Amino acid sequence: MNLKEALKIADRIVFEKTGQHLDDLQEAVLKGTLERETYKHIAKEFDCSESNVRQIGSELWQILSEELGEKVTKTNFRAAMQRLQNSNVLNFAQNVSGSFNICGEARHPPNIPNSHPPNQETSHQDLSEMPELGAFYDRTPELHTLTTWILQQRCRLITLTGISGIGKTTLAVQLVQQIKDEFEYAVWYTLDEFPTREKFQSNLIQLFSHSEKQDLSPTNLKRLPLIKYLQNHRCLIVLDDVHNLLCSGELAGKYKPESEEYRTLFKQIEKLSHQSCLMLIGWEQPREVTQVKSQNTSIRTLQLKGLDIAAAREILRDYGLEASDNIVALIHRYQGNPLWLKSVANLIQDLGGGVTELLPNDTILLPEDLKDVLQQQFDRLSELEKQVISLLAKESQPINRAKLLENEIIPASDLLNALQSLSRRCLIEQQANFYTISPVLRQYAIAYAM
Repeated sequence: MNLKEALKIADRIVFEKTGQHLDDLQEAVLKGTLERETYKHIAKEFDCSESNVRQIGSELWQILSEELGEKVTKTNFRAAMQRLQNSNVLNFAQNVSGSFNICGEARHPPNIPNSHPPNQETSHQDLSEMPELGAFYDRTPELHTLTTWILQQRCRLITLTGISGIGKTTLAVQLVQQIKDEFEYAVWYTLDEFPTREKFQSNLIQLFSHSEKQDLSPTNLKRLPLIKYLQNHRCLIVLDDVHNLLCSGELAGKYKPESEEYRTLFKQIEKLSHQSCLMLIGWEQPREVTQVKSQNTSIRTLQLKGLDIAAAREILRDYGLEASDNIVALIHRYQGNPLWLKSVANLIQDLGGGVTELLPNDTILLPEDLKDVLQQQFDRLSELEKQVISLLAKESQPINRAKLLENEIIPASDLLNALQSLSRRCLIEQQANFYTISPVLRQYAIAYAM
């Protein structure tokens, strides 16, 4: 019996006894026991007291002992589960779970809900709005980080941010394709022109209700709140272009009036105990979802940076530029941004020139399609942020914050707020007390935005 099978059976036994699925800590205790970890180690991994872990373990062993008809402890849990599989599978199928059959056909007893465990055909997925994955350029470290956060650390709310064209959606699509079968439900929504939170929740609840074969007739409209489904099922929900919930012309992260209700939903998902994960993808994130550095929180933020040289070369090779004499300089100039590199490479290809010929002496080309993309982001800025961008664009080198504060145009408090907002929009770079903007953004700001 492998780990997933053991946890699945234990979850069904606990659900039959208590009406609740295993929570994160209960599952960690069982998983740790099967992997021969000590209570002390489990407590350290979960940042809780050893006595709390022992209490959880004691409660689990009592439930399992009552249901299996033998004394189950931390010491013999593995053996008890193995005996269940090897010796009593037929009796267990009839009397406990009703879900095993030597021919492999699943049956579900009337008193135990079918939880649709992952990695089976009964998992439910609504990925119709997820873009198709085209060419994927190496993001191994980022994929590993996100997978660890979601599958191992069981983070509840993850934000994936970065400037336009950096590859957020592409990375998320690759991630979802790799881990979707670990969830009972996997859902992707793109927030181009998204309805109210009430409509969003209604769509999700309808998916849950259909899969559970609930009566949706007008005479039976009673449904659980969305958070209850996220507690009862292991769900992965991706919201792409979440910046469309937020205001333009304001500092980063302020909700549009019609989107304000999402604040409550996101706080519920962050604060309340459940076994699901919500991923928000966008140019900026809501204000309350700030970048959290603590490793013990259920919130994580990953700000995506440009591709490394090797991966960026793959993009340029597709445009016949791999032999160019200035290829590395081009990658640095456009900061490894996949969309920016594709745009300028396409222009170079159409003109029939080379990097050295068309981009001499650190020249920055801004093809029309790239200008359109940048304009979309600059249109979101407040007037205060535009003033700060103007100050930074005049500097060819990183500028000290103290020097910025010496300006006679923007009050100190407003300037600091604007720097924070621009950082959250991923439009400026900060190292210690020094700030700068990328060459591409500087060129655009000077030529078109000032």
